[in-house]
Amino acid sequence: MKLKDKVAVITGGNSGIGLSIAQEFKAQGAKVAILGRNKVTLEAAAKSLGENTVTVQGDVTRISDLEQLYRETRAAFGKIDILVANAGIAKPMPFSEIDEAAFDETANINFKGTFFTVQRAVPHLNKGASIILVGSIAGQIGYPGMSVYSATKAAMRSLARSFSAELLPMGIRVNNLSPGPIKTPIFDKMGLSKEEVDAFGEQMKTQVPMARLGESHEMAKAALFLASSDSSYVAGIDLVADGGMSQI
Repeated sequence: MKLKDKVAVITGGNSGIGLSIAQEFKAQGAKVAILGRNKVTLEAAAKSLGENTVTVQGDVTRISDLEQLYRETRAAFGKIDILVANAGIAKPMPFSEIDEAAFDETANINFKGTFFTVQRAVPHLNKGASIILVGSIAGQIGYPGMSVYSATKAAMRSLARSFSAELLPMGIRVNNLSPGPIKTPIFDKMGLSKEEVDAFGEQMKTQVPMARLGESHEMAKAALFLASSDSSYVAGIDLVADGGMSQI
C-alpha cells in the first residue's frame, strides 16, 4: 500500500493509461479523482474504481473545469498529494494538410491543458506532492504525420524541468513519463479505420526491441514509482517506458 491515504488527481482518467493509473493508485491505497470529457466512459470508470473516487466531467482546455476538479477533490478528500497530467489526443495528419483548427485542438489539449492543469493545482497541493506529466517518445523520435502531436509531447519534457525549478522550493517534485507504443483506446480516436489501426500497431511492433506493444498497466507501474516515496530523490526526469524503442 505505497499510496495509503494519499489523494491523487488524474486527468484523462476515464480510459487507457489514465484509467490504469487510477486503478493502480486505488489498489495502492489512494483516494482518486479523475477528470474526463466523455460521460459514458467516466461513469464506467467510476464503477470500476469503486468507493473513494470522485469523477468530474470536464475539459483540460477550460480553466473553469480544472478549478471545479480541484474544488470537488478538496471537498471530498482534502489537499492533493499526487497529480497526473495525462489528458491528451493524437490525430495523425500530413504536415501539408494541417490547418489552424487541427493545430489548435492538439496544442490546446496536450500543451495548454497540461500547463494549466499544473498551474491551477499548485494552491491545492500538499508539501511533498508529486506531479507526473505524461509525454511520449514521439517527443524524441520523428514520425510522419505526427508533427504537432510530437511537438506537444516534447514540450512535456521541457515543462518537467521548468516546473521542477519553480516548485522544488515548495517541496513539490515534477517528473515526465514517456510511454512508447501502448495498446490504448487512443489509437481508435485517431480517425483511422480498424485496418489502419491494426497495421499501425504491427508496424510499431517491428520497431520495438521487445517486439510487442506495451500495456497500460505497465505504464501505471511506472507512474506508481514516480508518485510514491520510492522516487523521493527524483525530480525533473524523463522516465522512458518504451520497450527499448528509443534507447537501443
